[in-house]
Amino acid sequence: MRILLASSEVHPFSKTGGLADMTGALAKALAHAGHRVGIVTPLYRGIQERFREIRREDWQLGQPMGGKFAQAELWTLSLANRLKVYFISKPEYFDRAGLYNENDADYSDNGERFIFFSKCVAHLARYLPWKPEIIQVNDWQTGMVPALVHHQSRKEGWGDAPPVCLTIHNLAYQGLFPRNTYDLTNLPLDYFHTGADQTGRVNCLKAGIAFADVLTTVSPRYAREITTEQFGCGLDALLRKRSARLFGILNGVDYAEWNTTHNLHLAAPYSIHRMRGKAVNKAALQRELGLPVVPEAPLFGTITRLTEQKGIDIQLGALEEMFSTKMQFVLLGSGAPEYERACHRLAARFPRRVGVRLGYDTGLAHRIEAGCDFYLMPSKYEPCGLNQMYSLRYGTIPIVRKTGGLDDTVVDAGEDPPRATGIKFTAYSSAALAKAIRKAMVLFHRPDVLTTYRRNAMAADFSWERTLGEYERVYQSAKLG
Repeated sequence: MRILLASSEVHPFSKTGGLADMTGALAKALAHAGHRVGIVTPLYRGIQERFREIRREDWQLGQPMGGKFAQAELWTLSLANRLKVYFISKPEYFDRAGLYNENDADYSDNGERFIFFSKCVAHLARYLPWKPEIIQVNDWQTGMVPALVHHQSRKEGWGDAPPVCLTIHNLAYQGLFPRNTYDLTNLPLDYFHTGADQTGRVNCLKAGIAFADVLTTVSPRYAREITTEQFGCGLDALLRKRSARLFGILNGVDYAEWNTTHNLHLAAPYSIHRMRGKAVNKAALQRELGLPVVPEAPLFGTITRLTEQKGIDIQLGALEEMFSTKMQFVLLGSGAPEYERACHRLAARFPRRVGVRLGYDTGLAHRIEAGCDFYLMPSKYEPCGLNQMYSLRYGTIPIVRKTGGLDDTVVDAGEDPPRATGIKFTAYSSAALAKAIRKAMVLFHRPDVLTTYRRNAMAADFSWERTLGEYERVYQSAKLG
């Protein structure tokens, strides 16, 4: 099959979260399975310097944008025999310090930037010589692609237009912009009134949901949750209407990257059969984060965006309660300034218990996953989550709230004692999380049981090969109509 993926971020070129990991890993898995795959993504600042092999193509991407005309260049990089990346180069839009925001403020022209990007995606889907059979777009930044393809196939002579699959990674981020932003699409007003209109504003994700041929989310439970008023973020009625074309497919993990045996980021290798190296990684992590090297202190970790969605508010409250014990805690992340300050204050008050690094560091992320005993992920909602799956492969027991993909991927002892891989809690509160942490402390002091949990966790299989067939079935369903 010939597949064109479009995403505003793709690992290893650009990343703010799991969207980048998913797009990059899915593309690799599809190509490895024999499909021809193209990825379309913006050429952000720094990519050319880090990837010297990219080349400019003799292809100008001129697109009308309301009453003006915008021009871009096309750059490409072949990653494998059947896998090529198409970079949209327009410095005015994409040569910036951030992908979507700067100094905690969104760029004011994000609507214009990603409507232009969506137009370039539709253009490539139409004119690439290898003629994609399916277009898969991701989140609001590519939400206008289904409407653009729909219009061109019906009114502008694109008779063999491929179907479009929209993947929703996080329904809370919808791409809402003032009404006049819609004029930049150059689409008839019908598409605004029947898809993009959200109480007089442009909603890019809503347009995608309305006009995509099929919809996917990144876990089965999240696909069910977003059709409810509680999790539907105002779009639940539309999603219920389209539920026959909505599929939940759990994200996979690229185990070529996230592994404990051949990983240059780690202090020592270890495996399900030779676990000794995990203790070496724990000691190395304690030293790196400035904590006393105390093997008998259970070490908890988090790698996260510091937002309310990720449960940082209840996590800070629970940790305050738990620092009367011998536990240690490390955090890597960034986000809301008030949460960053709160993490710094926590580290200042408990310097021998807490290590905090703000920002993102790929190597440190691997070392936290490998060195910790337990991983905290108390999300208010979680479409899929990847870090709990990374933790499982690293033998680090996840403590998660029972929601979305967290519920789909972690097995609690209350559900299946012999197969338990982690600890779940239900109520969104510091007290409920603190109770789960206390369960972890008990588990830590029962080495035989902890070893069973770790082996169960490391044996869990969330590889892309495991879920690739589900995407292939959805693609075939989209082609059949």
